[in-house]
Amino acid sequence: MQTRLELILGDITKAEVDGIVNPTDLILSGGGSLAGLDKQIHNAGGKEVDLACEEIVELQGGCQTGEAVITTAGNLSAKYIIHTVGPIWIGGEIREPELLASCYRECLRLAVEHGIESIAFPAISTGNYGYPIEKAAPVALTTVKEFVEHARHSESKAPGLIQFFLFEKETYTCYVKVLSDLGFRLSCFLE
Repeated sequence: MQTRLELILGDITKAEVDGIVNPTDLILSGGGSLAGLDKQIHNAGGKEVDLACEEIVELQGGCQTGEAVITTAGNLSAKYIIHTVGPIWIGGEIREPELLASCYRECLRLAVEHGIESIAFPAISTGNYGYPIEKAAPVALTTVKEFVEHARHSESKAPGLIQFFLFEKETYTCYVKVLSDLGFRLSCFLE
């Protein structure tokens, strides 16, 4: 089975997929004082998502940078939300690219583990965490491409549809350019 990769300019809370990825903080707080995408996703998912995150924090203390956890999606059309903690950009010298790549790999690993056939990613860490889009996009797209290629070669699974929901035109344009630089079209199959 091939994996289709799509770039979409739009709101990830409206994605028609099995799972969406939520860029969160260490305690899965739903954004707290930062009114970003984490807060939007929690608001759209409702109380059920908040309770599921609180339970994870109680059981394991939250989620570390570069890791991911999974919950119900509550009121969203998706079945699951995969919460991941991206790195805060501090100039690229403190393992930020490695930690960002880990976010994407861990989300895809959880997706496969839970039978998620379609997943939507945002541009992790590029909002309030300050990761420059032009540096984050190659990490994101290359990591996803490598995950799918590894799955094909090892005869393991990968989601059949991977979407990137990019909220701002500047971010979308950057991802389109990076995808083109990797030799792929706007909507393509990863081999």
